Amino acid sequence: MATSRIPSSTLSLKQFLQRQNILGIYRNIMRTIRRVPDETDRKYLRDWARDEFKRNRNATDQDAICMMIRQANNHLEELQRSLALAMN
Repeated sequence: MATSRIPSSTLSLKQFLQRQNILGIYRNIMRTIRRVPDETDRKYLRDWARDEFKRNRNATDQDAICMMIRQANNHLEELQRSLALAMN
């Protein structure tokens, strides 16, 4: 029987795509935070986002990950709406 050359730590296609989606959300959150006018608020939001993503870095439960993705998207949309209102 032949053994696989792929390391056991290799991500599946679904995991890879999910990881790319999460990294995209993180980048969008960081880009949006850059538009916050107050430096103190910007630093607070940047630290909060980094801490949240770091805290959940090792999550493996797919249901929990999907819930966290939805939650991150909701936070991003809320931040974007707040910035849009503040700019008007």
